[in-house]
Amino acid sequence: MNKAATTGVLLTLSLSLLAGCGSGGDQAGTGGSAGGDKGKASDKVKLSLWHNFTGDDLRAKTMRGIMEQYKKDHPNVELDIQGIPPDGYRARLKTVAAANEMPDLFVMWPGVMTKEFAGGDLLQPINPLLDSKADWKNGFLPGAFDDFTLNGNIYAAPMGLSPTSILYYNKAMFDKHNVKPPKTWDDMISLVETFKKQKITPIALGNKAAWLAQSSILSSLADRVTGTEWFLNAAEQKGAKFTDPEFVQALTYLQQLGKAGAFQDGFNSIDNTQMEQMFAQGKAAMMIDGGWALTNLAANASKEVLDGMDVTVLPSVPNGKGDPNSIAGVVGTGLGMSKKTSGASKEAAYELIYAMSGPAAQKATLESNQLVSYKVDLDTSKVSSLFAKVHNMVGTVKRTPVYDGRLSSAAADVVNNGLQELLMGAKPEDIAKKIQDAQAKSVGAK
Repeated sequence: MNKAATTGVLLTLSLSLLAGCGSGGDQAGTGGSAGGDKGKASDKVKLSLWHNFTGDDLRAKTMRGIMEQYKKDHPNVELDIQGIPPDGYRARLKTVAAANEMPDLFVMWPGVMTKEFAGGDLLQPINPLLDSKADWKNGFLPGAFDDFTLNGNIYAAPMGLSPTSILYYNKAMFDKHNVKPPKTWDDMISLVETFKKQKITPIALGNKAAWLAQSSILSSLADRVTGTEWFLNAAEQKGAKFTDPEFVQALTYLQQLGKAGAFQDGFNSIDNTQMEQMFAQGKAAMMIDGGWALTNLAANASKEVLDGMDVTVLPSVPNGKGDPNSIAGVVGTGLGMSKKTSGASKEAAYELIYAMSGPAAQKATLESNQLVSYKVDLDTSKVSSLFAKVHNMVGTVKRTPVYDGRLSSAAADVVNNGLQELLMGAKPEDIAKKIQDAQAKSVGAK
């Protein structure tokens, strides 16, 4: 594909990039070129970095601290940092991607985003850096690089781990009403009815940005129904379609929650953070959210409140083909490097990548109540009791795909918007057809 055509494809794909899914250590340099072009240490080097670690959560503060330490340790690097709030970050990145004006380094998601950016010839791999530090590379969990890898090239090192479908529940509230976390779908519906009778919102939902119902609920719920193999085949349009009865059934289950009154009024008008606040304030018995909630809760909820929370997986469904002992999830974001970054700037970029995703940074990230895709022993005295519970659970369950990590960005948008419609009463069959048409178009299926 020629450059003009490639840019056109990227423009089409990146402008509809998925809108979902969504912080010290030794900051020494890499100690070598890691295979890049060499530059003199005394030269003034310019390097640009875009990130979305702008919040007050512990992880964001940790990552900003690493950036500041890097600046102190590298006075010859003129580091131009742009921190963009998470809600607007992807849109800004899509704009520069379409114009082929990427910053040197930028927070990048695994899966679709990596595939589309690499397909648009906007990225360069970091294999030389990883190969120059074998101990670091081998410290990542099995499969950690998979969704950042294309044709043997690795384009980022994950800075976290993001399970997306954790069922958080208020243990004190459950004990008060003599109920237990749901094991089956019937259990879930019964819980909804119990809490509704007590005038308590059963499940807090903040779907204003449209990605949460997809990433945190449907991805795991649908896997319970269809099994992972079916979804991967449907995503590739090979022997499975989103109009198949099993997927329509998954949508029907989600709509059943809505019709049963599981969510509070106005769930499409509050965001993810407001949802987490609602749950932390005891205004809902449960929420279905990702691991990212942990660092926010640790920064904003009291120890007493956190100690009163517990976690589990979504319940099984009747005749489901998927493994019920699983959660949907992806490895965390990593730093992508622009294809245009070279020379001394590339050397400086390698050192910053290592500073933000090396062993010391992984440890600091874990202690900020953020899960990581790296082998680090957890000191439970450094984290909340809730984080420790999630950390233990994640180590005992299977990880299944997140929909917006596998579908084209155009189809992911259709899913996100379609679920908002579904929860407002649209027919599951109609939503399924929209999703099928969008994914078929994206992969060129007939």
